[in-house]
Amino acid sequence: MGENRKIAVLFDVDDTLYDQTMPFVQAYEKYFRGDIPVSAEELFPVTRKYSNAVFSRALAGKITMEELYICRMQKALEEFGIVISDQDALEFQQVYEECQKHIRMTPLMEEILAWCAEHALLGIITNGLSGHQWDKIRGLQAERWIPKEYIFVSGDAGAVKPDRQIFDLARKRMHMEEGEVWFVGDAFDLDVEGAMNAGWNAVWMNRRGKKRPDGAEEPAYEVRSEAELFRVLKDILG
Repeated sequence: MGENRKIAVLFDVDDTLYDQTMPFVQAYEKYFRGDIPVSAEELFPVTRKYSNAVFSRALAGKITMEELYICRMQKALEEFGIVISDQDALEFQQVYEECQKHIRMTPLMEEILAWCAEHALLGIITNGLSGHQWDKIRGLQAERWIPKEYIFVSGDAGAVKPDRQIFDLARKRMHMEEGEVWFVGDAFDLDVEGAMNAGWNAVWMNRRGKKRPDGAEEPAYEVRSEAELFRVLKDILG
C-alpha cells in the first residue's frame, strides 16, 4: 500500500514495543546482587508509577532527571519498607541505562510491525528525554518499519503524553483525521486516556494485567500479550 493508506497505527515504546522489565531485572540483579528482599518484578511497576507521576516536572525543568531517578527508586522501595541512599539510586540508574542499550524486540513483535507496515502508516509517540529515547528506538531498530519523521519523542516535541498537543502534532504530520488513528500503549493514563482524549482509537497493551481505573472509559481493545495484539491489529487492519 502507498501513502494513501487510510489508517495509522502509532505505538508507545517502553513496555509496548519491548518488555521493559527485562533490562530492569538485569540491572537490579547486577547492582543489588540479592541484597534487597524484594523481587525486581514486584518493584518495577511501582517505580513506573512514581516515574510517570513526576516526569512532566522533570521535562519542565522543575526537577532534574537525577532527582527523578532518586525519587522513583527511593519512593518505590519505601513501599516495601526499604531505604536506599541517593548514591545507590543514581548508581543503579547508570547500570539500568547500560542494560537498556541492549534491548531488543521479540521476533513476534518484529513480525507484527512488518505486517502492519504493509497495511497502515506506522508511528511512535514516546515520553522521555530525546537522546535517551532515540537510543532505545535505534536499539530496537524500529526505523526498519517506522519512518523517522513519524517518530515523536516528548523531549523533542515539548509536550508529554497525555497532553493532547503531542497526539495532535503526530496526527497532523501524518495527514490523518482523528478517527483514522490508533494508538497502542501500556500506560492507561498516559497512552490510553491520552489517545482517547485526542479523538483516537486505543489499544491497551496490558502486559501486567493491571485493573482499569474506576470510572475510566473502556478502550476499544485490551490485550495482554503480543499474540493477542497481533490478532487485534489484524482485525483492525485486515
